[in-house]
Amino acid sequence: MADNETPELIAEYKETARLIKESTAQVATKIYGQDTVLKQAMACVVAGRHGLFMGPPGTAKTKLVNSIGEVLGITTNRIQCTPDMMPADIIGSEVPERDDAGNLTGKFTFVPGPIFTNLLLVDEINRTSPKTQSALLQAMEEGFVTYNGKNYVLPRPFIVL
Repeated sequence: MADNETPELIAEYKETARLIKESTAQVATKIYGQDTVLKQAMACVVAGRHGLFMGPPGTAKTKLVNSIGEVLGITTNRIQCTPDMMPADIIGSEVPERDDAGNLTGKFTFVPGPIFTNLLLVDEINRTSPKTQSALLQAMEEGFVTYNGKNYVLPRPFIVL
């Protein structure tokens, strides 16, 4: 790095820090009493990493994720895990295609599940089956899902809280 690039980098870092602080302040107007969790969630988003937040019901975790997505202009989704949930419930599945007359064509189209979003809140992950947990963890690690032998790339960023 040349010495003449240093002032530009410093200015860029300062602008990035200002934007992060401004975004955090905007979300804080919607979430009260959760400053530490908000800062931790924003750190996950800025770093492009997943985070695990534990807390009692009613502490605005869903509102936090939705507010961050709204302020940053990224898509959000929520998955409420249940014991009977299957991997296809979060990944998506193939559905038969129909022609204009409503007749089956013999072809299938992949319909993406709720995992195809930028910021995903997964509520009560401990309640779902190991197969579903594994599918989610694989998507978190690899950034894509595989269905019926085909890979489907997840949007960037893809962050799970």
